[in-house]
Amino acid sequence: MTFRELFAKINVAEECRKYSTGLWQCPQFLFFVMGILIIISVTFSFSLGNRYIDNPQITLLLILALTGILLSMAFIITRSFEQLAEANRLKTEFISIVSHQLRSPLTNLKWGLDFLMSEGAARNQQETGYFHILNENIGRMHELVNDLLTVSRVEQGTFPFQEKEFELQEVIDQVLVEFQSASQASNVEVKVEGKRVPKLYNDPSLVRHILGNLIDNAIRYAWKAPEVASQEKRERNRISIRFYDQGSNVRVELEDNGVGIPEQDQKFIFQKFFRSSNAVRRQTEGSGLGLFIVKSLLEKAGGQIGFKSEENKGSTFWFTLPYGTNTHKKITQPVQR
Repeated sequence: MTFRELFAKINVAEECRKYSTGLWQCPQFLFFVMGILIIISVTFSFSLGNRYIDNPQITLLLILALTGILLSMAFIITRSFEQLAEANRLKTEFISIVSHQLRSPLTNLKWGLDFLMSEGAARNQQETGYFHILNENIGRMHELVNDLLTVSRVEQGTFPFQEKEFELQEVIDQVLVEFQSASQASNVEVKVEGKRVPKLYNDPSLVRHILGNLIDNAIRYAWKAPEVASQEKRERNRISIRFYDQGSNVRVELEDNGVGIPEQDQKFIFQKFFRSSNAVRRQTEGSGLGLFIVKSLLEKAGGQIGFKSEENKGSTFWFTLPYGTNTHKKITQPVQR
C-alpha cells in the first residue's frame, strides 16, 4: 500500500461520505475515536498506576470508568454496523422486488412488439425504424433488470447453484452460439484454442453466465467502424479464448485487442455500477454490473479472476475454476478452431 493510499484510508471524513451518514453512524469514524480512546486509556492507566500505587481503590474505579466508556463505544459501533447491514438488506430486497415486478411486463412488451414486427404491422420504413428503436430500448431495460436481479440473488445468497459434471468445451460452444450475431455485427473474430481438459464438476449455467459476461464485455469494447477507419493499420477486432489444465484447476483466458481499460480505472473495475472513463466517453452501453457479477459468481464457484489491460491495446481477463470432486483422467487432445 502506497503512502497516498494509506492517507486516503485515514481520511475519515472522505470515507464516511461513501455511507451518506453522520459521523456518529460511520464505522470508520467510530473506530478512529475508539483507537484514540484506547491509546488515552492505556497511557492514563499507566500514569494512574504509578501515581496511586498505594491507593488501589482509586486506580480500580478509574479503570472501571474507562472500561465503561470503551464498552459504550463498542456498543455504538456494533449498532452502527447493524444499521448499515439492515439498510443493505432492505436495499437488496427492494432491488429484488422491483426487478421481479418489472421483468414480466418487459418480457410481455417485447413479445408483443416482436409479434407486431413479424406480422408486418409497420406500414412504412419510418414506422419500421420506430419499432426497431423500441425493441432495442426494451432489450436494454430487460438486460438491466436481469443484471439487478442477479446481483440481488448473489448478495442474498439465493442464486441457484446446481453442481453436475460437464465439458467446458461444450459450454464455451453454447456461449459462442449465443453471441454469434453480436460478434458479427461488431466485426469481431472469435477464436478458441487450447487442449481438452478433464470434466468439471460445478454449475454449468453459472459458468455460462461468467463466460457470457466476459465475451459481452469484449464485444462492447471492441473498436467501432469509424475508429478503425481513422487508424488504417489497426488489425481486425478479435477475441481469443484459451483454456488449459492447471492441476486441480482449469484456467480460462479471454484476450481482446479492443480499447482497453485506463490505468486509473483498473482498481475499480470489479466494483458495482462502475464504468470506466473511456466507456463513458465512447457512450458504450452497459450497467456497470457485469464484472461485479462475474467476480461474485466465481467466488461462489470456488474460483478466482484477474486481468491485465493497456488502454488502446486491449485486455486479457482470466479466471480459474476447480475441477471438483469427480475429476476424470486428463485428455491432451488439442482443440483449435
